[in-house]
Amino acid sequence: MSSLSTEGPLHNLIRMFSRLPGLGSRSARRVALHLLSDRSGAMMPLAHAIQEAAEHIKECKICGNLDMIDPCGICQDVKRQDHSICVVAQVSDLWAIERTASFRGRYHVLGGVLSALDGVGPDDLRLHQLEQRVRHLKAEQPEAEIEIILALAATVDGQSTAHY
Repeated sequence: MSSLSTEGPLHNLIRMFSRLPGLGSRSARRVALHLLSDRSGAMMPLAHAIQEAAEHIKECKICGNLDMIDPCGICQDVKRQDHSICVVAQVSDLWAIERTASFRGRYHVLGGVLSALDGVGPDDLRLHQLEQRVRHLKAEQPEAEIEIILALAATVDGQSTAHY
């Protein structure tokens, strides 16, 4: 088996890394070679961290955030404003807003944006869950005003999602 083989564990590792966002085939090859050159210091701890995350990280049933508990810590925080919901496309957007410590309401992660080119339609996003949350809030306190903040990208897909 030559080192340039297009099959086997090394090729599979490179292929898996190249599927990650921001890593092309050349970067994936560099990462794989780095990990293999430092198996005990880099590769095994990474493998353990990936395994641990796969076993313990859950998606919050309420908002879609990632946490070790479900509902997540944000949804369980009684100090947050229940009637203010910030709608974001991805968990990374939620985390970015949280780093600012300026929003004290709740979140709703859609899981993406509508995209005809990528084949992402309304049924592929957590839009129905958002509608259910709002209806539930309205049923609990009919006189309360509910604020929905659309924190979506100013792209065609982001704007299409906001309009929907």
